[in-house]
Amino acid sequence: MTAEYDRDQPVAGDPALRLAAFVAGAGIDAEVLFPDGPTATVAEAAATLNVPPTRIVKSLLFASQGGDYLLVVACGEAKIDRKRLATLAGLPKLKLASPATVLAVTGCAVGGMPPVGHGETLPVIVDRAVLAEPMVYSGGGRIDAVLRILPDDIVRLNRATLGEVTEAAT
Repeated sequence: MTAEYDRDQPVAGDPALRLAAFVAGAGIDAEVLFPDGPTATVAEAAATLNVPPTRIVKSLLFASQGGDYLLVVACGEAKIDRKRLATLAGLPKLKLASPATVLAVTGCAVGGMPPVGHGETLPVIVDRAVLAEPMVYSGGGRIDAVLRILPDDIVRLNRATLGEVTEAAT
């Protein structure tokens, strides 16, 4: 099932519909889906969507000591190498943002955060491994929604930096 977006209806309260509006406005090959099965883990999402686990990506918000935020997009099973990330970003001592901070900064709860369409402009780093997939699936704005999107569109829409920021890349 896909998100229905009506340009005449306000979508401010629903992050999945806001994302659907963003995708529609961007004119890209992407879609917000509401799968019938579970998507809480990479394995569940891959099984529900009938895709390889490498096509499931995560969007993680990191915070620096100075109060700067950074969004990182990586394959769902990969572990972020924080030292490598801090070096690439030029931000020392990065830590994962709290769930409350994620919601306040992105408008989406942890577990549903998409890689694009945030209310606030954030610097974004996309792990190069994401680009190895022809199509990826990520948080769709809510924990019951999934975004299907081309990896190149994630990079382009965010003006993202590409880098190797996972432990698998070391």
